[in-house]
Amino acid sequence: MFLGIDPLYWMMMAPVLLLSAFASFRVKSAFNKYSKRANRSGLTGAKVAEAILRRNGLSHVEVKEARGFLSDHYDPRKKVVKLSPNVFGSNSVAAVGVAAHETGHAIQHDKAYGPLKLRNMMVPVASIGSNLSWIIIVGGLFLDMLGLVKIGIALFSAVVLFQLITLPVEFNASSRAKKMLQEYGLVSQEDVRGVNSVLSAAAMTYVAAAASAIMTLLYFLIRAGILGGDD
Repeated sequence: MFLGIDPLYWMMMAPVLLLSAFASFRVKSAFNKYSKRANRSGLTGAKVAEAILRRNGLSHVEVKEARGFLSDHYDPRKKVVKLSPNVFGSNSVAAVGVAAHETGHAIQHDKAYGPLKLRNMMVPVASIGSNLSWIIIVGGLFLDMLGLVKIGIALFSAVVLFQLITLPVEFNASSRAKKMLQEYGLVSQEDVRGVNSVLSAAAMTYVAAAASAIMTLLYFLIRAGILGGDD
């Protein structure tokens, strides 16, 4: 038995699913709370992003509005910081925190930050692993072909590694954001507490994603008889 009909799968994944649900609730709660509080500088997320980029010699990096709720990200290929509507034109504490975090990724890219370079290199492999590993593993288990299962597990291991590498990348971007916002006088001490709350909540979602990937890999290793013996 495996996946939806396997009690072992749900027993292993239950704590991770609870963590993921809590992380999602916390990030939405923190963002909603601090999106209602204007920051002391009065600057919007877009203006804060532009100010940070300018201070770091990255005026060539554009800041554009993206679509969707919390769709904020940095595009290293186009060198564009894309901010969701709730961040781009808002002067809330939550908005400046998220905007500063995304500029942190732009700075990482400019300074050739090691973990970010490694994560970008792994994107193609992780994408293949994410799309094909489950099909190969489930097919191998169904056909009782251990060799096929091992190939699928190797591909899924790339996904796990990608998730683990993502952690220092995201933590570092948040650390840079908090430091720059204070150093450049873009937030008050009162605002800092809100920024910390929003970015800490967001970080937990990446921890949950990594935990989910690790637990799924362990499940496949157990079911393949590679870890803990075959049942």
